[in-house]
Amino acid sequence: MTTLVEGKHPGGFLVWEDFRDYTRETITVASGTLEPGTVLGKITASGKYAAHDPAAVDGTETAVAVLWGKADASAGDVPAVAVVRGPAIVNRHDLVFAGTPSEAEIAAAHAALLAAGILVR
Repeated sequence: MTTLVEGKHPGGFLVWEDFRDYTRETITVASGTLEPGTVLGKITASGKYAAHDPAAVDGTETAVAVLWGKADASAGDVPAVAVVRGPAIVNRHDLVFAGTPSEAEIAAAHAALLAAGILVR
């Protein structure tokens, strides 16, 4: 018998948001194949987004948004939708972090998202 595996759904991380036309924006993802719920940082030089990386020094070290749906930028920049501001509440268990960040780095990312009005519960 075939086993089916269900992946992450667009917006599946979202618990609540006020005025989706305010909290979400179309962004440009610069690199990677990213799943819904990926925590994003903004590249300072280009204004494009990539997976949050606490060790980076290009702007992505600060968490600023959460990717709404899957984005495949492995071949170049792609448009995508992200929750970029609150008020919004997201489920911490549905957020996706690139690599293996420490608990302190995850807590710092949650605090940075809160500064944007995105509360992690």
